[in-house]
Amino acid sequence: MLIDEIKKANLLAMKEHNADKRAAYSMVISRYQTLLTSGKGGEIKDEDVIAILMKFAKELEEEAEGYRSAGREESYRSTLAQKEAVAAFLPKLLSEGEIKAIIAGLEDKSIPSVMKYFKANYAGKCDMSLVSKLARGA
Repeated sequence: MLIDEIKKANLLAMKEHNADKRAAYSMVISRYQTLLTSGKGGEIKDEDVIAILMKFAKELEEEAEGYRSAGREESYRSTLAQKEAVAAFLPKLLSEGEIKAIIAGLEDKSIPSVMKYFKANYAGKCDMSLVSKLARGA
């Protein structure tokens, strides 16, 4: 499972004294544990871990931009290093062109239908906000 790989990477980061990677992996593991104990029911799959990774990567990107605009260069670089550590575990996302081609091939191009199709078939493999934007423009 993906979470096991992240736990191994966390241990390696600890042994290497890499504070940025360790912070990133620890946060992902913490969010995974929170999901486990949330009472959601059922087992947690790799898709759930990928969703955690995607959300955390987006948060780190926003945080890095905040540091950059505040002129805190060291914090900016540290946050980018954390984002790179998290991104290493994300699958390759569909490109804008690939998403457009999939939307063009759909029979029902209404936004709810497109979003439902992508959520069911491409969860964790595409940026849903990009899908929404392209569906509105397609």
